[in-house]
Amino acid sequence: MPDEHIPGKLIGSIVAVGSLAFIGILTETVMTVLFPQLMREFNVDTATVQWITTVYLLVVAATMPLSSYLNRRFKHRTLFLAAVALAVLGSLIMIVGHAFPVILIARVIQGMGSGVATPLMINIILEQSPKSKVGRLMGVGSLVITVAPAIGPTVGGAVSSVLPWRAIFVIVIPIILLVSLPVGLKCVEQHRPTEEARLNSLQFVSIVLALCGLVMFLNQAGVAVSAAVSGGSDTVSAVFAVVSLIVGLGSLLFFGWSSKRSFSPLIRLGWLRDPMVLLHLIAYMLLPIVGIGFGYVITNVAQLSLGTSAFLSGALVLPGALIGAFFAPVGGMLYDRFGPVRPILGAFFAAICGPILLLVFSMRLTPVTLAGFYFIFGLGYSLGFSNIMTNALRNIAPQFMPDGNAVFNTCLQFGGAAGTALFSTILSVAQAGSGEEGSDAFRHATAVGGSWTFAMMIAIVAVAVCCLISAFRIGAKRK
Repeated sequence: MPDEHIPGKLIGSIVAVGSLAFIGILTETVMTVLFPQLMREFNVDTATVQWITTVYLLVVAATMPLSSYLNRRFKHRTLFLAAVALAVLGSLIMIVGHAFPVILIARVIQGMGSGVATPLMINIILEQSPKSKVGRLMGVGSLVITVAPAIGPTVGGAVSSVLPWRAIFVIVIPIILLVSLPVGLKCVEQHRPTEEARLNSLQFVSIVLALCGLVMFLNQAGVAVSAAVSGGSDTVSAVFAVVSLIVGLGSLLFFGWSSKRSFSPLIRLGWLRDPMVLLHLIAYMLLPIVGIGFGYVITNVAQLSLGTSAFLSGALVLPGALIGAFFAPVGGMLYDRFGPVRPILGAFFAAICGPILLLVFSMRLTPVTLAGFYFIFGLGYSLGFSNIMTNALRNIAPQFMPDGNAVFNTCLQFGGAAGTALFSTILSVAQAGSGEEGSDAFRHATAVGGSWTFAMMIAIVAVAVCCLISAFRIGAKRK
């Protein structure tokens, strides 16, 4: 019904839980800009400092599969309070921690909080939204997923230029305690009964090993390739990458096999037999490779090829992020009005124009054109991305929505981690043997690496669009 009312408490719930998820994802990308400072403070090298981001992504990816079990077993308010406690505790440790291992422990705790909050927000939207408003509210929820990683570099560059890096977490705690917590206590409600769900510990261990193995494979494979091209020793990283891949794929296959035979699986996967839903899932995993990886590519190309400052390079991402903040709910409204096909495909046909233009002008880019072409991508991406998950989950039985939510959010995290690993490897390969950073040869090599990266982005978006076209054709035949 077009005149269905959105309850005020539902809006409050989305604000409360969404702000927690937003802060978690924001601090994830803020830290990447702070790596040079952290390397000096803790006396660690580049390979070591990367663990601040890698361990966070591993924990988030490992927590996401639990969301289906947690949603069935515990009340929304209980999960919300757990996410608040984890976010505050992790931030406090970040403020007072003065040893690198302590900082890693803080990132583990923060990753657990974000891994609980993000699926909880989506589950609340799916369970409590009026049917005619699901698209626009999922668009609002998408702001958390798409905008936070985009503005992270800008926030990190701005704060670190005037304040110590720990000030970021000093600012975060009052927001959580004075905004998220009171609003959540007042508004978060339970609309479905909990179940006596059981945690299948063997399946949980297997999916954690699978996700950790695959993320570590991407991380170490990138390190190995970069070292090989630059003439360094790559044996240890290469062996670790191969072992991680074997462990990851083996654990994933075991998880799928065990889930089919389990009376109470950690995640019910029967809905993935529907090819239309599976094609949506593939697209939803591929597109964040570009969407989240863009933040890394733009900041590095701007600094290492165009010679901009860290603050300006982060600011170049901001226009595309702001347009995402405005148009994600608009994309949801278009979905509610016109259905899935035109809003989704139209959005990504527009989005692919961004990397195409970046490729065409890759050797003649300026900060303005770099930001402008990313703006085009950001507009299309924000209009269409959240609608993919919305449309997929609408095509599965309601009782399996928490399972679908868990799988889609896990694939989102994996896609984001894959994007950073993939694009950093491409840039490193292009830069290898080109001289010192700041030299003309190094800047030219970075520009070449940027062109390779933009070509890869075009291919990834094109494959995702083909998956969506195939899914819509299957849907049309059924009708």
